[in-house]
Amino acid sequence: MQATISRRTFGARSASQKLLDAALAAVAFAATLALLAHGGGSPSRHLDALGVVLAAGASLPLLWWRRSALSVFVITGAASALTMALGYPGAPPVGATIALYLLAAGRDDAHPWTGRTTGIIVTLFAIHFGAYAIGHGSVPGVELAIGALVWAVAWFAGDRARLRRRQIDELRRLAVAEERARIARDLHDSAAHAINVIAVQAGAARLLQERDPTASRRALNTIEDVAAETVGEIDRIVHSLRDQPAEGEVEPAPGLSALDTMVARHVAAGVPVQVTREGEPRALRPAVDQAAYRIVQEALTNAARHGSGGATVHIGFGAQRLTLTVVNPVAADTTTRVNGGHGLVGMHERAALLGGELSAQRADRAYRVEVAIPYGSGNP
Repeated sequence: MQATISRRTFGARSASQKLLDAALAAVAFAATLALLAHGGGSPSRHLDALGVVLAAGASLPLLWWRRSALSVFVITGAASALTMALGYPGAPPVGATIALYLLAAGRDDAHPWTGRTTGIIVTLFAIHFGAYAIGHGSVPGVELAIGALVWAVAWFAGDRARLRRRQIDELRRLAVAEERARIARDLHDSAAHAINVIAVQAGAARLLQERDPTASRRALNTIEDVAAETVGEIDRIVHSLRDQPAEGEVEPAPGLSALDTMVARHVAAGVPVQVTREGEPRALRPAVDQAAYRIVQEALTNAARHGSGGATVHIGFGAQRLTLTVVNPVAADTTTRVNGGHGLVGMHERAALLGGELSAQRADRAYRVEVAIPYGSGNP
């Protein structure tokens, strides 16, 4: 996968990349011409038409470096060495240096650095050394040290850029994995809540179909509404997992503003829920708002499934964090798993990802879920 991402980053040729490559080649060409025209030393040959052609060969191939960075490095290096061998000013090989940087930066798992690559670089450097000696009648000293330093810096800078790109790719994949895990939790919470409501309403409709047909029809209507809404939410969640995005923006997961609707469903299903609020309500970050809604949803679903009565929900807007408390009575003979099921694990994960804490315990024939989530930076 790393190779695929690298090729997409360095191998693709979008319009903006073509423009960038053209600008890079043009700058290298202009710099090479300037150095050949005004280079130091005692050149035996000054810039002429042939020199312009060689300058083009030493820089313009950068236009195609994304296709084969190694080939472009060889071509630009050979052209710049030829300018030195013909007696033009011993200017630094601008195009070849840039090509070396791109060669180091663009390599990936599919195109690793090999001994052959190292041999080509060393050979081209030696050719430059010999070409300077031939064209200028003297063995380069300072020029040799400067050239070696420049190429070493270009290589290390390119390799550093490659490592940085790989790190960003790893972080991107990690973010995708975390987002998919969040979506999976949303799917679980939504489906579990809907199935629980539908099961309760279906039982009520069966019991009331003869004694109270009107109430039975209301229960069936609730089943229909919950099923339709859940199908729509699952469809949005599944769309977000596809490679191709859905038309338009995917609607965000609901927040605490939808709490009243969720409570009304439970009340209609025969589970009375009382909600109290404390503190000054404030706008929440989407991540905090959605996590709070899902945690309350899961807690109420568990209350309806395993509890023996209604439930109370307390929402506290503190100075630094949001607190949630959901309490429901349980029968004396009800057993509770120590580690909780997937729902409880999901609630813990949601709180932990936002730097919060969650505790869930049974005491005095009641099950109590307490959550504290910091508002975090960037809170409105």
